[in-house]
Amino acid sequence: MKYVILFILISFQLSAQSDRVLKKATKLIEKTYDIDVLQLIQNNFEVNAVVGNLYNVFDKDLLKGYAFLGTAPSKTDTFEYLVVFDQDLIIKKISVLVYREDYGGEIGSNRWLKQFAGKSTNTDFSVGENVAAISGATISVYSMTNAVNELLSEMDNFDHL
Repeated sequence: MKYVILFILISFQLSAQSDRVLKKATKLIEKTYDIDVLQLIQNNFEVNAVVGNLYNVFDKDLLKGYAFLGTAPSKTDTFEYLVVFDQDLIIKKISVLVYREDYGGEIGSNRWLKQFAGKSTNTDFSVGENVAAISGATISVYSMTNAVNELLSEMDNFDHL
């Protein structure tokens, strides 16, 4: 009986967390595109190399771009992030939505994340070359960089036209 209650509590907590993440993502997407009536439709494009979901972003009936809501590993846990693309698959914005570690949260700063903006699917990011390292956040920096590289590689195969 204790295990059933624990399972229900954990399931409820995960559901509430995913709702919270989606709510945060929705606000950021609305702000990024300056959308009045946001409509997110999950895209059936399979993203195999990264964990997450791709959405088509509409303002009323007009396609504005795409949003990828993903999960990446940190040292002992995971974090959720959002990548917003325009219609040409150029990164408009990246944001860390939920970070669960005591160290490494600096990857969530807009100052660090803006180095990904404006880049397309033919970009290959490398820490120390075109991605700044962060002292004390090494694992998270590499994790975010790898997640973005894998996503861009997958999106290169996405027929968005």
